[in-house]
Amino acid sequence: MRHTIVAVGVALLAHSAHAIFPTPLKFSKDGTFQISIFEDLHFGENSWESWGPAQDAKSVTVLNSVLDAESRPNLVVLNGDLITGENTFLENATAYLDKIVAPLVARGLPWASTYGNHDSQFNLSSTALLARENRYRNSLTRSMVPGREAGVTNYYLPVYDSGIRWPWSAPKLLLWFFDSRGGSYFQERDGEGNEVARPNWVDESVVRWFRRTNNALTARWRRTIPSLVFVHIPTSASKAAQTEDGIDRFTEPGINDDYALAQQGEGWCEDGTNNNEDCPYGGQDTAFMEALVEIPGILGVFSGHDHGDTWCYKWDTQIPGMSIKGNGVNLCFGQHSGYGGYGNWIRGARQVLVSEEALKRGELDTWIRLEDGGVVGTVELNATYGEDLYPATPNDKTYL
Repeated sequence: MRHTIVAVGVALLAHSAHAIFPTPLKFSKDGTFQISIFEDLHFGENSWESWGPAQDAKSVTVLNSVLDAESRPNLVVLNGDLITGENTFLENATAYLDKIVAPLVARGLPWASTYGNHDSQFNLSSTALLARENRYRNSLTRSMVPGREAGVTNYYLPVYDSGIRWPWSAPKLLLWFFDSRGGSYFQERDGEGNEVARPNWVDESVVRWFRRTNNALTARWRRTIPSLVFVHIPTSASKAAQTEDGIDRFTEPGINDDYALAQQGEGWCEDGTNNNEDCPYGGQDTAFMEALVEIPGILGVFSGHDHGDTWCYKWDTQIPGMSIKGNGVNLCFGQHSGYGGYGNWIRGARQVLVSEEALKRGELDTWIRLEDGGVVGTVELNATYGEDLYPATPNDKTYL
């Protein structure tokens, strides 16, 4: 009887997995899995002036040039602020998504998104944005945590061996996606007529789901599965790393112009009220940071939001001012990908290459592919990252 119950349980889990992930992600036959991360595209700015559509056209050029140079990544991640929702009209806000994904659709590439603070505004519903995405077969973006306070893009994607009998085999890699929220609630005003601000951190209900789901996957497959995390707004651990003794241009190469960076919980008070002047930071990302260092197997956390930061930092110490000690997880920024949004740093996209062999050692390779075809910031996120010397990243600029 017990064996029958177990067999039925496994079958139900397999059926559920097939319903959620109808097209599974797999490693290539050479044992590698490459991710191209585009972030802060900021489509839709000032469509009523000539420079707005011109920005969007240049951003499409960035997408095309990077994808041409990288050939065929296994997955594209759109890591937040796809659209500058403050500048969009109610009737066309989500339509900008079509322009963003056109280069991906043309190449038949799968993609997965997190949403950023600019993707939820008075005239832009992140729920409607997800519905727009899911009209495309190549979109793997999901919403697995219900509730107004959870946000939208909280989900995970398993990545399997190239030759598996899916869904009966254990994943080789887990990709976790989180909604750090921010922005404004869609079409809501308070009693004084002001837009209603959304909290700008990963909600504790999502953290509980993260822990519970990871525990279930670990129990199901009886192993720790290596994983990567994608979230638009970085945690305060990244800000703490920006001390005068941190972020070395030769051991942690990258631009570090957004100093001090904007992190989750910025502008909120500890009691959950929003007051930018009196409460610079409310500490609400603590639960999420604790989960990042306590859940085994997390190799890297990839964020955007701060356009002028492009470095990776190995959080393996008790950073001054932090109550949480790092466990060696790598905290990485990408590259400002769009011509929308602030700053003129050369556009590009971070690449992450995972190999099955390197996963056994807990290692990743990563670099930034620039819009002109060049490559900067090539590093190996291994046990000695933060000690090994690399070429410094040039601080180049491009203009519309």
